[in-house]
Amino acid sequence: MSNIFKTAILLAVLTAMLVLIGGALGGRQGMTMAFILALGMNLVSYWFSDRIVLAMYRAQPLEEAQAPELYSLVRRLATRAQIPMPRVYLIPTDTPNAFATGRNPEHAAVAVTEGIMRILGPEELEGVLAHELSHVTNRDVLISTIAATLAGAITYLAHMAQWAAMFGGMRRDEDDEGGGSVIGLVLMAIVAPIAAMLVQLAVSRAREYQADASGARLAGRPWGLAQALEKLEMAQSAAPMAANPATAHLFIVNPLSGRAFATLFSTHPPIEERIARLRAMRPGS
Repeated sequence: MSNIFKTAILLAVLTAMLVLIGGALGGRQGMTMAFILALGMNLVSYWFSDRIVLAMYRAQPLEEAQAPELYSLVRRLATRAQIPMPRVYLIPTDTPNAFATGRNPEHAAVAVTEGIMRILGPEELEGVLAHELSHVTNRDVLISTIAATLAGAITYLAHMAQWAAMFGGMRRDEDDEGGGSVIGLVLMAIVAPIAAMLVQLAVSRAREYQADASGARLAGRPWGLAQALEKLEMAQSAAPMAANPATAHLFIVNPLSGRAFATLFSTHPPIEERIARLRAMRPGS
């Protein structure tokens, strides 16, 4: 089963969960409203997710004269990947990290922190940038953003179901095949957010492995990215980034890794496993 097919199934599951919880809240009308909500949130994610996330981290656009070596790396990798030159941004934080955003290769952006520019050598930085551009070419950014948006909507509706159950506001209407029982609403409120989060994690983790492999091939050597991940993990553990959990999946390493609770449900596979897979690759494979 291909990663694309798996991802399509997972996103379909998220959408179905959103519609079902809408039905639990408001019957057929609730299901319709939930479906419309899912479509609306996906449209907003598609068109504006890059602007929202870049503004969230106060990322500033970089001109080539400000960072010629960085631009040279990005341009060379973009040429190899046969995609347009993405916009380049700098995030004003000492914590080393990076992410890519944008709905497609024609509207892509790569953002790096001040910290990552300081601690990585050219080959390591090339590995990181190749990983991020692989997310762009694989359309991972769009898929992950939609998954995060749907998961957030499910969690929000689940909270509504929790309050409705507490106040007994969702009695079954005799004239409509409406909301479910209080017990059903309580179960939905507990199970739905957890299930949504697990589906989102499945999307994110599978695509991190794929981006590592395709990024290593794009750079032409796997050890640059492997060495970069080692450095980034050490730096992140020492000084975690002040990141929004809803956007944690975008970064090359989990920006919340320094927080014990966050690691229980990490959007990223273990760094050790990622490094082991990279070191097992042959150059050019």
